[in-house]
Amino acid sequence: MLNFNEEEFFEQIASAARLRSEIESVVAERLDRGVKNVYFIGSGGSYADLLPYEYLMRSRSTLPARSAIGPEFALVPDATFGEGSLAIFGSATGTTDDVNRVIEFAKEHGAYTVGFTGEADSPFAKALDHVFLSSAHSYDVQMLLLLGKLLSERGEFDDYDTFADQLALLPGLLVDVAKDAEPAAEAFANKHKDTDYHFLVGSGNVWGYTYLYSMCVLEECQWLHTTRVHAAEFFHGSLELVEKDTSVVLFVGEDETRSLMDRVKKFATKYSDDVSVFDTADYALPGIDDRYRALLSPLVIGTVAARISKHLEKVRDHDLTLRRYYRVVEY
Repeated sequence: MLNFNEEEFFEQIASAARLRSEIESVVAERLDRGVKNVYFIGSGGSYADLLPYEYLMRSRSTLPARSAIGPEFALVPDATFGEGSLAIFGSATGTTDDVNRVIEFAKEHGAYTVGFTGEADSPFAKALDHVFLSSAHSYDVQMLLLLGKLLSERGEFDDYDTFADQLALLPGLLVDVAKDAEPAAEAFANKHKDTDYHFLVGSGNVWGYTYLYSMCVLEECQWLHTTRVHAAEFFHGSLELVEKDTSVVLFVGEDETRSLMDRVKKFATKYSDDVSVFDTADYALPGIDDRYRALLSPLVIGTVAARISKHLEKVRDHDLTLRRYYRVVEY
């Protein structure tokens, strides 16, 4: 496999799963003190990474919850934000100023702040009321544990313990997903070596990753032009951009919104000759109950797309870490 460190990848997921006991303890302690609402706050990729978990809360819990873009939220916070609010953050590097400033803002307003990172000595980690440390570069496993426990304690997730036990299987399962995705990822990259525009569509709990992949990978890391639109909004304007040679990329999950993607796929394949479908249902997850598969779609699609990124990096001779402006110039 191209640029894939299996041992490192396995440990990243495993280190997140090992946080279960710590996460459950913090959740129980916060609920004892009272939680009136939940906020998922980020900027850029960290905002997009948390979108699936706003979706999870809003669809399964009566506890108010929403995602917010940090810099805007600090200027125009919700009137309900403050004492009793649980503010959740994530940061791969721990040095994103737009996120770190909002942590201080949240604490000043009386919210309890928790977050996920792999950098113990970072400004991000030091600013939080409680930081969960792992070697993971994403927060999906941790968020599923945190919200699963939260819902369970509220009587909104009766089989949480079974679900959490099965999450321990993910390190090996996602290694297999990465391997299974390799041929499709390589084929996509080879086909699109010189493609300079991609039209991405997603829905439900994979919409966040669709947004992230468009902005934070194809645009930021490959300098490619993209359009990203939610499947529910596709037929309200963006469909007019589809032509015979338009590269349309569909990220398809397994939740209740799958029918929205089916409708987009039917249209896209009729009017474009270049439709790429990456569907989490195509990947086996042995040991995971079918009733939980939809919850894991963000992890599966993220694993698949990461393989695409590595192959695009190679065929386009464009390092994924190369930037013109981001953290290079003043802005």
